[in-house]
Amino acid sequence: MTMPSPRLRPLLGALALLLAAPLATILPARAQMTQEQAFQRGRAVNLARMRGEVLNGGLGVYRPALCMYERSGGDCLVRADADGFLFRFYGGAPGWAQLGLPPTVETEILVAPDGRSVLSVVYNGPPRAQPGL
Repeated sequence: MTMPSPRLRPLLGALALLLAAPLATILPARAQMTQEQAFQRGRAVNLARMRGEVLNGGLGVYRPALCMYERSGGDCLVRADADGFLFRFYGGAPGWAQLGLPPTVETEILVAPDGRSVLSVVYNGPPRAQPGL
């Protein structure tokens, strides 16, 4: 492989900067979350999902929304602040999401900021609104 001529190197450097500029506005926002915060969020989503599973009869009869299997909580994470992690998610019989069936349960759980304990089950009952409506 041949190296570009010395005259082209500044142009290639400038092109690289132009192409990287849009990424510079995106990456810092993600970089602001520390590794510990990401770990706490992952622990919180796991704890909230497991509590929802227990509240609703176990995995034999209930499955939470797919976002509760994402490490970040995805769309199920409503709020993350000094009060903790608030998750709101739907659930139903095994396979409900894959079959396109409506959920039968809505669960809202607040987990401590360190992700180690459930502070409260805010709601667990029939869906108050259908997803996407």
